[in-house]
Amino acid sequence: MTILSTEPRGTAALLVNAAGQYLLHLRDANKVICDPGTWSIPGGDREGEESCRQAVERELFEETGLSVPLEPLTVVNAHGPTGDEGQIQVYVGTWDGDDSTLPCPEGIMFKWFPAETTAWLTMCPWTADVIALHQKTAPVPVPRSASAPARVGRSRTRLNVIGVHLYLEREDGRILLGRRHPDVAFAGDHFHFLAGHLESEGAKAGLIREAEEEAGLLVAPEDLDLIHTIHMLDEGENTDGQPRLGLVFRARTWSGTPEVREPEKCLEWIWADPARLPKPMVTYTQAAIEAISRGETYTELGWT
Repeated sequence: MTILSTEPRGTAALLVNAAGQYLLHLRDANKVICDPGTWSIPGGDREGEESCRQAVERELFEETGLSVPLEPLTVVNAHGPTGDEGQIQVYVGTWDGDDSTLPCPEGIMFKWFPAETTAWLTMCPWTADVIALHQKTAPVPVPRSASAPARVGRSRTRLNVIGVHLYLEREDGRILLGRRHPDVAFAGDHFHFLAGHLESEGAKAGLIREAEEEAGLLVAPEDLDLIHTIHMLDEGENTDGQPRLGLVFRARTWSGTPEVREPEKCLEWIWADPARLPKPMVTYTQAAIEAISRGETYTELGWT
């Protein structure tokens, strides 16, 4: 005989950072889903005989790539896309990472928000209730000291975000650049390499994936050469203290014509003259291009 679980069918994870900000997920609009077009938190329904904890850990990893310790916080009532009512077991955990590094395979984006800002957002109703509850019950976090950003020589280890960047050059010497959408979390309306953050993959595999996803370009791993590395901290548009390592690969050959496949992230692709770069440019992208033109293979930005 199968014993049906009495746990709530839905699960969700409220993630908080050391500054007391909440990681919110902007859900797709114009789709038949729960709370379309609102800011909510990652989660989903149990599958098969999963427990709530197993489900929320799976959903959090699938939606963000994160595995963090979670504790039960509360159970809330919610309505499905067809008006049916159910319950959601909400868990709470802490994470101090960079929201722009999260893969976001579902929905639009992840972003950190202080609790007071949520009043001005189009919030999922039950998520707003969960944040209000957490504000009443959680201890006040101790913000990271602004006077002691991460620097070389500190004893505490910090993970570095690794990004991969495509240096695509035509026979006429022009290189491929994309103009980022004004609403993206990083460098809106700036020109940038075709680029992305690594998931659970090698650097070349990650760049090949990004090239196809973002622009419909096909590149073989044997045609990629690492031509520049840039290591940065508190650089230009990135002022969150998160160290970043950028790997710039040149593709000797490729197939396809650049097309905008992710219009919510990139408005257009252009072929630019490296000697007369368009403006505004992402600061480290321009620094890398200028260094490559001088034959240099390494750049540091923001380190003291």
